[in-house]
Amino acid sequence: MRVLVIGDVVGSPGRKTLEEYLKKVGERYDFIVVNGENSAAGFGITAKIAEEFFEKKVDVITSGNHIWDKKEIYTYLENSDRLLRPVNYPEGVPGKGYTVVKSRKGVNVGVVSIQGRVFMPPIDCPFQVLGKVVEEMKKTCKIIIVDFHAEATSEKIALGKHFDGKISLLYGTHTHVQTADEKILLEGTGYISDVGMTGSDNGIIGMDNESVIPKFINCLPQRFEIAKGLERLNGIDVEIDEETGECTRIDRINLSLSQIEIM
Repeated sequence: MRVLVIGDVVGSPGRKTLEEYLKKVGERYDFIVVNGENSAAGFGITAKIAEEFFEKKVDVITSGNHIWDKKEIYTYLENSDRLLRPVNYPEGVPGKGYTVVKSRKGVNVGVVSIQGRVFMPPIDCPFQVLGKVVEEMKKTCKIIIVDFHAEATSEKIALGKHFDGKISLLYGTHTHVQTADEKILLEGTGYISDVGMTGSDNGIIGMDNESVIPKFINCLPQRFEIAKGLERLNGIDVEIDEETGECTRIDRINLSLSQIEIM
């Protein structure tokens, strides 16, 4: 089964770039997962944007710490099986952290959105929570895909090694910077520390230079604005064996909008 994973979509430049890519090659994939927590002007996601993603054949939207930025999404989260918030938030918060969705081949695919704790809010332990979730999901599917929204590379590698052979794919999001360590771990789990960002490469992790740099100089709060121009799409193209759930191929995607337009 061929799976497409797209890194954090940032604002309208990211949505536009994703749309162009899916128009060109979306039909190649049996299953598509997109991290959409920054898709609404860089902070959060709206119900309208989520529905637009699903209309473009995105199967599941994962997220992270910014899922809560738009209060209107709380009700939508409660009623959606395909927009996920991190599973290791405490009990009682809106929404679901994992789901099982059929691929275009009719195969059950489990998707988990989970968040790290190093340099992040101190929520429930991702190692312990993911262990319980995987045990439950194994009852209905062999393919399990995990979006680990975390800051520290060491924490991402540790979670990947800990669940090697127990899940099909673990990839990192959150830093907006694509790493070059894509691999298949020893027991058959696909891994990359960060899939990167889909949005403008003309700023600082998707935000306009002039709104970000003063914060580093003055240490005062700033209102960040979305960067524009030099749009780029980051993600991974993955093959997973439907019988065993093992990853058999993982390739990085790193394309400019101009490259996509001439595909």
